[in-house]
Amino acid sequence: MRKNFLGMMLLAASALVASVPVLAADELNLTNGYSAAGAPLAIHGYDPVSYFTDAAPALGDDSITVVHDGAAYRFSSKKHAEMFKKNPSRYVPQFGGYCAFGVSVGKKFDGDPRLWTVYEDKLYLNLNSEIQNMFSKDVAGAVQKANKNWVEIRHKSVSSL
Repeated sequence: MRKNFLGMMLLAASALVASVPVLAADELNLTNGYSAAGAPLAIHGYDPVSYFTDAAPALGDDSITVVHDGAAYRFSSKKHAEMFKKNPSRYVPQFGGYCAFGVSVGKKFDGDPRLWTVYEDKLYLNLNSEIQNMFSKDVAGAVQKANKNWVEIRHKSVSSL
């Protein structure tokens, strides 16, 4: 009986892992562990749609979660979740949610969802207020550098940079 139970648990765990898309090392900035939705949490649980509709970050609700590209995104309303489902690439933070300024210098730093910029209808996060101030001095230049660097570092692990 115990052997059967362990076998069933391994089978269930394998099915869960198989259902999550395989992404390169550290391609998305995710929390450790799994959310209730069965995927690691993206942007620290903040609602990615709120930056565009409310011009401010809002914490999402675990009961309103959408899994996209193996990451769990939480939303502050069902309406926001539906908007996201229709066009996720419109709302996900750039550079996998890593600090945009960090990517502009070839690094992957945590992106703090409370330190954000919407530029040319795209969401960018930054590591801390000092970095955000540096980013805001030349957003266009930093984004241009980050876009170029992202091609090179996207599939690299954080520890290799």
